[in-house]
Amino acid sequence: MVKLVTTVALVLVSFVATAQSQFEKGMGSALKLWGEGKNTEAIAQFERIASVEKTNWLPNYYIAAINTFQAFGEKDKTKMKTLLEAAQKAQDKINTLAPENAEVLVMQAMIHTAWIVYDPMTNGQKLYQDVLFLYGKAEKIAPENPRVVFNKADFEKGGAEYFGGDTAPMCEKIKASINLFANFKPETPLHPNWGLERAKQEAEGCK
Repeated sequence: MVKLVTTVALVLVSFVATAQSQFEKGMGSALKLWGEGKNTEAIAQFERIASVEKTNWLPNYYIAAINTFQAFGEKDKTKMKTLLEAAQKAQDKINTLAPENAEVLVMQAMIHTAWIVYDPMTNGQKLYQDVLFLYGKAEKIAPENPRVVFNKADFEKGGAEYFGGDTAPMCEKIKASINLFANFKPETPLHPNWGLERAKQEAEGCK
C-alpha cells in the first residue's frame, strides 16, 4: 500500500512538473512569436494556452496586451475598434481572475486610454476618471511597479498637455520610472516586464 501511494505520488509530481513545463514552453513560444511581430500567431497560441490554463491570468493578459498595443498604432478606426473589443474580451477574463493585480489594472487602464484615443469627444468624458481611478488603485497595490508609475504619469501628462497644465511633475515621475524598470524583478520570466523603452522615449520628450 505504501509503495502504491508512493508510486501515485511520484506520478502526480511528474505530471505536475510536465504540465508546468508545457505551460512554460507554450508561453515562451507565444512570447517569442509576439517579439517577432507575429501577432496573429502569438494570440492563437495564447488562446490555446488559456483554454487549458483557465485559472491563470497570464495568457489572456498577453492577448489583451497585444491587441491594445496594436490598437494604439492603428489608423483605421474600424480595425482599431475590432482590436479593442478583442482586448476587452480577454481583459474581462483577467479582471475576474485577478481583480487586485496591479498589472491587470494597468492593462484595463490602457484599454480605456485607447478608447479615448479612438473617440476623444465621446470617450474622454466617459472614461477619463475611470483611468485615473484604475491607476490610483494600482499605485496603492504596487507603488514601485514601473508600469504603474510610468503609465500613470504618462496618462496624467497627456491630460496636462491637453488642458494646458504643467507637465513637469509627470516628467519627473516618468524619469523616475526608468530606475524602477532597471531594478524590477518579475515574479517569473513569463510575467510582465515591458515598458522600459517607451519610458525612455517619453523621458526624452520631456527635455
